[in-house]
Amino acid sequence: MEGFRVLEIKKSVFESNDREADKLRQELKENKTFLLNLMSSPGSGKTTTLKATIAALKDEFKIGVMEADIDSDVDAATIEKTGAKVIQLHTGGMCHLDAGMTRQGLQGLDTEDVELAILENVGNLVCPAEFDTGAVKNAMILSVPEGDDKPLKYPLMFSICDVLLINKIDVLPYFDFSIENCEKYVKRLNPNIKIIPICARTGEGIDIWADWLRTETRKWIEE
Repeated sequence: MEGFRVLEIKKSVFESNDREADKLRQELKENKTFLLNLMSSPGSGKTTTLKATIAALKDEFKIGVMEADIDSDVDAATIEKTGAKVIQLHTGGMCHLDAGMTRQGLQGLDTEDVELAILENVGNLVCPAEFDTGAVKNAMILSVPEGDDKPLKYPLMFSICDVLLINKIDVLPYFDFSIENCEKYVKRLNPNIKIIPICARTGEGIDIWADWLRTETRKWIEE
């Protein structure tokens, strides 16, 4: 005989965050600031991709970057060299950012003079996918060495993203990675996602990615 009750609390927690995220997006719209949430596993090349992205768009938009990590300021120091406005966010051991934490980061960044804000989220494929940060669009990076089966193992991450960057395509000959299979797995989960193969190190595909981000940013700030 059961002598206890089971209370489901996840729904209310996520609903509260979703309301906060919607409110934050409205504020970003009024401020004419486009916020991109960039996610991936550690080592996928987020910071290198971010450097290439800034180089491609810095003459067109005022760019600000929020670097989220459990600890350290390595990535912020790297991005600072690009000339973009940057702050480091320490999550105190948490493996994700929610809308409230993102709001704190944006306040610290001061987005009054930022048109394109990029959140480099904490590196993992689980927790960041569960929380709406208030971003206008979600992007993720999957690197070739990680394997083409990651969409099968982490379906939520691939389901909530608007664009997937398949990075490190320069090493395709050395890994058992099929772009065709990866695209097939991803499209089953998210038929509308845009998939862009890139190599952040060499610059291959960065122009296509920059075109996508340019279009989405202008649409947001000009409408």
